Amino acid sequence: MTMDIDNMSVLDRRRIEALVLTPMIRAFEKEIGREKAHAIARRVIVGIAEEQGKNLSKRLGGDDLSSFSKGKDPWTRGGALEIETLEESSERVSFNVTRCRYAEMYREIGAEDLGYILSCGRDGALSKGFNPGLTLTRTQTIMEGAGHCDFRYSVAGDGAGAPSTASAPASAPVSEGG
Repeated sequence: MTMDIDNMSVLDRRRIEALVLTPMIRAFEKEIGREKAHAIARRVIVGIAEEQGKNLSKRLGGDDLSSFSKGKDPWTRGGALEIETLEESSERVSFNVTRCRYAEMYREIGAEDLGYILSCGRDGALSKGFNPGLTLTRTQTIMEGAGHCDFRYSVAGDGAGAPSTASAPASAPVSEGG
């Protein structure tokens, strides 16, 4: 029996990943220190997310902002995110996440401090992999304690080379792609 991971909700995938990765990251924290363990986890997760973004654009058959916006169903499936759409055009997509069940799940399993690394920190890299000209600007997340997450996506004029920027918790520097 083969599992079709592409049809699984992202929330379910993140729960499974967190149940495996949290004890592993905790063990690394004890062996090499919290900062180094988190930096390694962040680097690996960002690399995975960028590759997932490339695969997503191929699967959707386009790398424009409209395709990207339509491709967010797996992340919202089952009420995982409650979204307030502010703007949706060919150049910009802006929305606020007003409820994040990902943050709730990380709290439930005792991995609140890892939630940003395992989930939020992927967003900029995913968009960069999807289209290098797609930029995410985000100044706050529910995972970090804000009342909402502010997602602001825009596309560079020629669609190539614009950097992605996203907020990072104070303990984690913003890295290229997320």
